[in-house]
Amino acid sequence: MSTIEQLKFARMYTMGRLSQAKENAWDKQPTGFNNTIRWNVGHIYCSLENFIATVLPSYEPQHKEWNAFFERGTSPAKWEGQAPAKEELLVALEEQLPRVVQALEGNLDRVLPEPIKIGDMLTMGTVDAVMQFAIWHEGLHAGVIHGLNRAIGE
Repeated sequence: MSTIEQLKFARMYTMGRLSQAKENAWDKQPTGFNNTIRWNVGHIYCSLENFIATVLPSYEPQHKEWNAFFERGTSPAKWEGQAPAKEELLVALEEQLPRVVQALEGNLDRVLPEPIKIGDMLTMGTVDAVMQFAIWHEGLHAGVIHGLNRAIGE
């Protein structure tokens, strides 16, 4: 399966988990979970925007203002201001995929000027390698959304 097809599959899975979440579950944080469904959705969105912008400098990320709510280390308990509504996030996820696919076409084999490292565990030297990581990242958070749905019992 190509990287683009994996990305589409991951997003389909994410959207499926979100279709199972009830409106009143989006902001519940059960014991044992670090964040909420809303946070995980925004984090998936913002992370992919930032991954693409890092490896393709011509890519213009959308909704940069959402990073304050959803980047790594943030938490709904510390939010200042109004986080995006469920509908805004769902529309953003749907509109993101075609933009990202278009930006990636013909660029997956591009070698990065400087590899991106995650500690000593992972070094990514191409756009494709970063996208593989981004896909894994989305799947991880989609799994958390699935766990939240089950824990909340909705």
